[in-house]
Amino acid sequence: MFGIPGKAPITMTPAATRQIARLMERDGRAGLRIGLKKGGCAGMEYTMDYVDEADPNDEVVEQDGARVLIAPMAQMFLFGTEIDYEIGLLESGFRFNNPNVSEACGCGESIKFDPVGKAAG
Repeated sequence: MFGIPGKAPITMTPAATRQIARLMERDGRAGLRIGLKKGGCAGMEYTMDYVDEADPNDEVVEQDGARVLIAPMAQMFLFGTEIDYEIGLLESGFRFNNPNVSEACGCGESIKFDPVGKAAG
């Protein structure tokens, strides 16, 4: 487990919890696993997959019927992130308000983090 004891590593807005819970119930899934992979023009991309069971090393966050599983390699990069769900005219989807991101590409699909141990500021 990574982070501060007693504090959830991520938070979800009411819109995000409703959408995650709705999709979990509709598809009979155990939760939404969030991770990171190399890719995109900024270097990293979020991954999101509905899963049938948690990995023993996943960090589990439950809020108002929504369950998010954070993959082990993503835990330190996602700490403090707020997940939102926005509905727009042209597209709808999850948005990550992540204080650990140092850069994002113009299309918003990929992100970059400062090297571990480097202080922001």
